[in-house]
Amino acid sequence: MFAGNYVLILHTHLPWVLHHGNWPHGVEWLTEAVSECYIPLLNVFNDLLNEGISPKVSLDISPVLCEQLEHPEFKYIFIDYCNQKILAAQKDEKNFTDWGWDEHHIYLTRFWQHWYEQRKNDFLYRYNASIIKAFKELQDNGAVEILTCGATHGYLPLLGDDRSINLQIKAAVENYKKHFGRNPRGIWLPECAYRPSYEWKSLLPIHPFHHPRLRPGIEQFLAKHHIEYFITDENLIQRAYPIGMYLDFSKERFISLESQSSHLKKAFFENTPLMIFNVSSSEKVEYGTAVAFSRHHKISMQVWSGEMGYPGEPDYLDFHKKHLDSMIRYWRVTDTKADMMYKSLYHPDWTQKKIDLQSNHFIHHIENTLNWFRNEKKRTGTLCTPFDTELFGHWWFEGPEFIRALAKGLSHSPYVNMATASEELFRMKPLEVKGMPEGSWGKNNNHDVWINEETKWTWEVIYNNENRWNLIMQKFNDFTQEKDYEGKAKLDADLRRILTQALREMMLLQASDWQFLITTQSARDYAEQRFSYHHSDFNKLCDIAEKFIETGLINHQDFLFLEETEKRNSPFPELQLEWWR
Repeated sequence: MFAGNYVLILHTHLPWVLHHGNWPHGVEWLTEAVSECYIPLLNVFNDLLNEGISPKVSLDISPVLCEQLEHPEFKYIFIDYCNQKILAAQKDEKNFTDWGWDEHHIYLTRFWQHWYEQRKNDFLYRYNASIIKAFKELQDNGAVEILTCGATHGYLPLLGDDRSINLQIKAAVENYKKHFGRNPRGIWLPECAYRPSYEWKSLLPIHPFHHPRLRPGIEQFLAKHHIEYFITDENLIQRAYPIGMYLDFSKERFISLESQSSHLKKAFFENTPLMIFNVSSSEKVEYGTAVAFSRHHKISMQVWSGEMGYPGEPDYLDFHKKHLDSMIRYWRVTDTKADMMYKSLYHPDWTQKKIDLQSNHFIHHIENTLNWFRNEKKRTGTLCTPFDTELFGHWWFEGPEFIRALAKGLSHSPYVNMATASEELFRMKPLEVKGMPEGSWGKNNNHDVWINEETKWTWEVIYNNENRWNLIMQKFNDFTQEKDYEGKAKLDADLRRILTQALREMMLLQASDWQFLITTQSARDYAEQRFSYHHSDFNKLCDIAEKFIETGLINHQDFLFLEETEKRNSPFPELQLEWWR
């Protein structure tokens, strides 16, 4: 009766926001995510384990997010956030009582006081103030799988220098080993953006990137760092084309299908999101391949869509309407098309029945889809639904409980099991090799969200900074290779410190979040400001480094600036200049 496995993958990422504002944009993004998403999900996963059910959820945690969650200041930031929310709800309780408001409205203020007190206690006592260690323990117990992501979520296909792509992946692998004590097997490519190998040139006339040159496919970078699989969108899968197949599971023997019959191609290479396959840019598979897991778009939309999907349920907590004084939410969706003034009060006790009905409905669709595939194609399938983690708890308050009900329901299914991505890869061992077009999971499945008339200037900055970094590294190499002289070791170490911070700033500059926020207008001013700050800091540090190379000295003001930037932007203390290769 077994028809296949269901792979739920959650993308967990926030850009570096520590020391860069609080509200409405900044650190509160982080504290909201921890209280509303990460702790509730940890609670669900651990509760399921205590009931004898292994959740088998796969999730990536971006390296830059890992660094923020483990930052020594974050513990106190989060405790203060919870305390402020509790005080705000207490103030609402007093005001609502004095104003003679509805008794249920007053009850909701006490609901939130208790809720934030519980999240604070979970953080301190259940998880010992370490979200990352809590997830590591779950992975070590085999309950979940944690993937990595680009170090700062750089948009890999558009970066001008191959060394930038390699650095994003190398730094991610090293950071993963630091936090989780093992090598990552899978990666969430930032924005699910992929590019095969071809003679690429930039869309902007920036030398030397606007001259066509053959570049490796993204899968070749992954293979170099022993990353076995990545996540992509169904549209790219539908446009994939057959290249060949391995003749054994060791992947030592390969046959190209260029000369094979169309019947054989059709038999083995049907484009469906219900199969995983090896991705290569050409029949030269020795350059490296990686396996693609595809989003099943139709089934994912049942959860993803706020209007057509489950989050639009009228009895669920409304995300948008907040009480102005406290910014606490007291209302339910009521109607996705209704004006805010017509929203009704939220009733937490009304939601569980809806969660049960919706999770059963979702399981029914998963089972039917995989049963159809088994009966039609005579093989078991893989159904994958990737989502942003923030959907579950932040945008959709009831989302973590939906995952609880989903895992419980599937644990009783005779047709479908939940599996981590690595478990599914081990089970399926795909032999098929396909080429895949360039694209992302953004609008139009291309790069439009990240490079357009509103964001072209950011790519001009990125390309010019990559060029400047290459020149600086040449000077650094010449400086460190000079003959011995008095104090050489200290001078080399001081220069390395300056350049390491400059490299850190360039990586933060490359985050795809800035272009996304500019294009969507959701936090445009903040994104443009942050991008400009990192650009300015990078170039000032390069100026300091060049003066240091010429004189062997750093003045007091420059040294203070270095210390300030190191404190303000401090991810990846393990970063090495040698990773720029």
